[in-house]
Amino acid sequence: MPDKEKKDYRDTLNLPEAKGFPMKAGLLQKEPQIQKEWEKLNLFSKIRDREKSAGKEKFVLHDGPPYANGSIHIGHLLNKILKDIVVRSKTMSGFDSFLIPGWDCHGLPIEHKVLKESDDITASADPVLIRKKCRSYADKFVRRQTKEMKRLGTLADYKNPYLTMTPEYEAGALEVFAAIVKKGIVRREMKPVHWSVENKTALAEAELEYHEKTDPSVYALFQVTDAKNLPPSLNAPDGGDVFLMIWTTTPWTLPANLAVAVLPEAEYGLYHTGGKLCIVADALAETVFSKAEAEAKKLGSCAGSDLISAGVSYTHPFIEREGRVVGAPYVGTEDGTGLVHTAPGHGADDYATGIREGLDIYCPVLEDGTFDETAPGWLQGKNVWEANGLVMEKLREFGRLFHGEEIVHSYPHDWRGKTPTIFRATAQWFIKVNKPVGKGGETLREMALKSVREDIEFHPEWGRKRFEGMLESRPDWCISRQRSWGLPIPAFTNADGETLMTGKTVLAIAEKIREKGSNLWFHAEAAELLEGYKPEKDPDAPKWAKENWKPSALKKGKDIFDVWFESGVSWHSVIEKGKQGRADLYLEGSDQHRGWFQSSLLTSLGATGKPPFKQILTHGFIVDAQGKKMSKSGGNALEVEKILEQYGADVCRWWVASLNYSNDVKADIKIIEAAADEYRTIRNTIRFLLSNLNDFDHEKDRVELTEEIYPYYSIDYSIDRFALVGLKICVKRTRDAFDRLDYKEASREILSFCDLLLSKHYIGIDVPDTLSREEEPLYKEDDKGVLEKLTARDHYIGAVRDRLYCSGKSERRRRKTQTVIYDIANALIKLCAPILVHTAEQAYHCLVSPSTSVHLEHFPALRELDDKEGKMWDDWFYILVLKDKCLAALEQAKQEDRPSNPLDAGIRIIKMSEVTSRILGKFKFNKSELEDLIGVSRIQICHNEGEEKSNEFEKLPVLSPTLPNLRGNISFQIEGVYDLRSEPKCNRCWKRARTVTIRSDGGTLCDRCADVVGV
Repeated sequence: MPDKEKKDYRDTLNLPEAKGFPMKAGLLQKEPQIQKEWEKLNLFSKIRDREKSAGKEKFVLHDGPPYANGSIHIGHLLNKILKDIVVRSKTMSGFDSFLIPGWDCHGLPIEHKVLKESDDITASADPVLIRKKCRSYADKFVRRQTKEMKRLGTLADYKNPYLTMTPEYEAGALEVFAAIVKKGIVRREMKPVHWSVENKTALAEAELEYHEKTDPSVYALFQVTDAKNLPPSLNAPDGGDVFLMIWTTTPWTLPANLAVAVLPEAEYGLYHTGGKLCIVADALAETVFSKAEAEAKKLGSCAGSDLISAGVSYTHPFIEREGRVVGAPYVGTEDGTGLVHTAPGHGADDYATGIREGLDIYCPVLEDGTFDETAPGWLQGKNVWEANGLVMEKLREFGRLFHGEEIVHSYPHDWRGKTPTIFRATAQWFIKVNKPVGKGGETLREMALKSVREDIEFHPEWGRKRFEGMLESRPDWCISRQRSWGLPIPAFTNADGETLMTGKTVLAIAEKIREKGSNLWFHAEAAELLEGYKPEKDPDAPKWAKENWKPSALKKGKDIFDVWFESGVSWHSVIEKGKQGRADLYLEGSDQHRGWFQSSLLTSLGATGKPPFKQILTHGFIVDAQGKKMSKSGGNALEVEKILEQYGADVCRWWVASLNYSNDVKADIKIIEAAADEYRTIRNTIRFLLSNLNDFDHEKDRVELTEEIYPYYSIDYSIDRFALVGLKICVKRTRDAFDRLDYKEASREILSFCDLLLSKHYIGIDVPDTLSREEEPLYKEDDKGVLEKLTARDHYIGAVRDRLYCSGKSERRRRKTQTVIYDIANALIKLCAPILVHTAEQAYHCLVSPSTSVHLEHFPALRELDDKEGKMWDDWFYILVLKDKCLAALEQAKQEDRPSNPLDAGIRIIKMSEVTSRILGKFKFNKSELEDLIGVSRIQICHNEGEEKSNEFEKLPVLSPTLPNLRGNISFQIEGVYDLRSEPKCNRCWKRARTVTIRSDGGTLCDRCADVVGV
């Protein structure tokens, strides 16, 4: 019967309505409102009070302090959101977890900025004045970054942060230093360190960046003083001048040359070239002479050890000074000449050789990078970069330049000023890594390596080897700096230059600084600072202090601490003093393996013998689409403020959670947009769930699963039970991922649950086609590979939509589905809460109450599948295969220009295998349940080929040809898709059911809809 009578029954439908949770998120307006609600609710304190009163197990994440200089950048966004997800997920898992934010406030970058921006002060001004301006500068950016971090949705104890410039923190840093001093591993030594010429201070390895630099590559000749002393096997001719050929890319260091190092086991040859006799490593001779386009004839050879034992000496090429050949294990035969110019005042390896060989630690370069009066007159007052050309010219003048060219190589630069550094020997304070800690103990290096190998868990695991390698190769730790803005190293010297600094003197200064702040050091006299200190009661005090104690005659040291030391002792001032025990987790970027991770580990081991953390999580750097590190100075940085203005914090948080953070992270607007698409998928899913609960009172209308609701088949195989079991699996997998700190997996589980199980099968939400990620199949292939990848996106029918919209409002089956939807929404919102903090809060207000917060809740309980649920879940695999093949048949019919609405079609399934028949029999689907699942008006299943077909589809046209059987043991055949449009359609639910007829009100309705309408 054609559809002649059409009547509008829209007002009788239970149409969805999501009050308070619109489709358009409006995050830019909504997120600040929610954050104000948190402030009004005092949410952080409420969570803390609840956790403390419950006596729960702690999970301590310790915040590595960002530098208080400028606004936050995209790297901060990644780091702070990751930390917030950790704390929130641990709290919702039942732990007592919270974050105390911190800031690194001292150091050169702030001082440099202040001096640059101030017209009234210079570096030579009163240190107290400089420090006052620096403190004000740091305060300003602590406030700014606090506001910016809150805008990301992070929740922390922002009212009580730790700042490295507060007196209490400074005193705590000195307490740790006192313990390390007492262990006997702090020494002041004349030693080469990385030196910033621009800022006139020593630098640590962690304060260096490596950039390409063009330098001269020089092959210089050092004349052997007496060729008769050469090993006979070289066959040096009588009376001939012989030269040692060295190679360097820092000609400015040649004035400080005191030795030439060779590799004892390497072979060296004497070569006649260009009228000169030159000694070069055999392995490098061909390369060296080809660079100079010189012919060379080998006269003889010897081992490096022969040159050493022969006592070969040489004269400096342009200074009246003799040096000698020494052995060194670091000499290589991969580049250069195999003979290494050695200046103990200008290199770490050179210094080690100088100490071993008894050479002077000679450094003729001043703090501003110019040569002092001990250098040749033509170099005095010149800076080291000018000296390169002058030295080369002098070598050429004396006939000692064999070859010179320019090369581009990686060279250390000051990480803040971006200017090249030099190695320069100065008197500095060092923490010794190869000296036993205490009496007869392990060295600090040995302790650190043991901790990394045995005591610490790494995420990702490769961080262990990286950290281990950096500890193995690190030099002694230079902890002193020559600036004003920092914590002073509390050392004193007497008139003879002897030093006073013991554990007890450091503790005495710590108490003074706790009381009055570290500015006291710069204006108080030594006697005031050491008031109350009694050297006779200090077993470590030097003899001169005990015998002739005159504190008024002492001079205060002028060095301040390396900022890495200050931040590295935060475990003491924040974790240990806060009685939180050892930190469970440190979480920072991969550069902190040589920075804060390392300084924290070394200070803690040096002071307490224990590592400060149980786990280290490392994330990569943010890079642009071309893989280049993102930075403001590089001009390729995404601005956090602009990203937030365009997308809001929750999209950024979803993006961070979805990352493989263990590698460098690519970021551009297209990638953020893809995260926004995924966010919309989740938001729309939650919105649909909420919108279908607008007439549902959880307390009054809840209906538990009973056979009464599903009288025609087993409730264990209902679509509602399928959804609940899927939820149980999602909860377990998501919580497991949160526990493993695998937020990419947690976000993937949430998205898959929304996008596939709910959207594709249960509720049916159209998902945007603009998803950038490759769609993951929900169901894997079995051993025989029978399941194809599920990529069809056109048929988001939704098994429960009909009952939600068209059944009677209070019909028990509808209420049961609403109960399931409520449970799913409740669980899903809580699973999203650590990531989508604002969206989850807004949704929870709609679901439960505006007066509460989802962040005061715990995750849904973990429940294992029982045997019955496990079997049912496996059996659903077959039903979903059946569904997808039916949808494929409907799609094929649609392509043949047939009606696109599946409700205008019917399907008959025949010739099922025994397994398929058994599974479908176990499901015992009543017709409406299976029809709703597939989205058609009518379906018929013939369990075996001989079964008599009903006249369900008699005389109806077939819209698509018979599809081939599937492979394996789940085979069945879709006999055809039948056109039902010649039959009447219900004006209310649009189904073409057998019961559709004209009713008393003149409308065309099926029996179900007629009952609901009451006609």
